[in-house]
Amino acid sequence: MSLRIATAPISWGVSEVDGWGHQLPPERVLAEMTSLGFEATELGAQGFLPPAPEDKAARLAEFGMTAIGSFVPVIAHQPGTDPLPRIEQELADYAASGATVLVVCADSEQTGYDAQREPLTDEQWATLFTNLDRITEAAAAVGVTATLHPHVGTVVETKDDVDAVLAGSTIPFCFDTGHLFLGGTDPVRFAAEHSDRIAYMHLKDVSLEGAQCVADGEISYFDAIKADLLYRPVGQGDVDIRAILTSMVEAGFDGWIVLEQDKVVLDEPAPGTGPIEDARASVDFVRALVAELEAAEVTR
Repeated sequence: MSLRIATAPISWGVSEVDGWGHQLPPERVLAEMTSLGFEATELGAQGFLPPAPEDKAARLAEFGMTAIGSFVPVIAHQPGTDPLPRIEQELADYAASGATVLVVCADSEQTGYDAQREPLTDEQWATLFTNLDRITEAAAAVGVTATLHPHVGTVVETKDDVDAVLAGSTIPFCFDTGHLFLGGTDPVRFAAEHSDRIAYMHLKDVSLEGAQCVADGEISYFDAIKADLLYRPVGQGDVDIRAILTSMVEAGFDGWIVLEQDKVVLDEPAPGTGPIEDARASVDFVRALVAELEAAEVTR
C-alpha cells in the first residue's frame, strides 16, 4: 500500500469566498503544482477551471493532472431546503471530469467563515443527519464517495458537532486535521478512534498561538490567514502529523491525502516565490514521513 498524496488550489489562495485576496491565474497554479510532482488536485472554486466538466478534465490533463473532487457547500440543516438538486448537479459533472470524492460542507447560511451561528434545533439536527445520509446514498449510486468536511464557521465545526454527526449519520468524513484542531476535536485521537469513518484527508498544520488568537477574538479567522498567523506548512505547526499518519498507515488507509495550507495572496508574487514555497516544504516533509512510516510498517 502507498498513501496517495494530492493538492488543492486553496493552497495557492484560490477560494470560493468573495474578497479572498488576489486569485492567481490557473495556468500558474497548475504549472507550480506539476513542478512539485503532484499528479492530482481538487477542482477548486468555481471559475478556477473552465465551467464544462469535460473542459476541466482537459485543462488538468494539459498539466499531467487528474481531478479528485471538489468542495461543495450546501444548506443541509433546514427542513424547507433540499440539498439534493445541487448535489446531483455536481455528481453529473463528476462523470465527465473524472472526480470521485465529494467534499460536502454544511453551510451555515452566513457570509464567510467568521460569522457566528445560532445552535441548531433538534429538528435541524435531524434534518441534517437525514440529508447527509441522502447525499451519501446519491453519491454511492454513481460511484462517488461523499464525505463531510467539518469546517470553521459552518454547521459542523465543534467537537460536539462532530460527535453528533458520528452518532447520527453514516456519512464518511473528510478528515481535515486543521479544522478539527481549530474546532476543539483532537485530530490525533480522531485518527486513532475513527479511522473507519475517514474516507479522505485534508492534511493541515496549525499554529497553536495563532489559533488561540482567533479563539480569543484578537483577530478574525480570515485576517489570521491573511497575516499568515494560522496555517503552517505541514510539519512546521503544532498538529502532531506523525501520530496522525502513523494511525492512518496502521489502519490501512488507502484514500487521498490532500495537502492544504489555506492562503490569502495579496498580489502576484515573483516567479518561484509565493505559495509554492510553503507547498514545497509541505510535500517534501510528508513524502519523507510517509516513506519512513510505510517502510516501518512493511518490516513489522
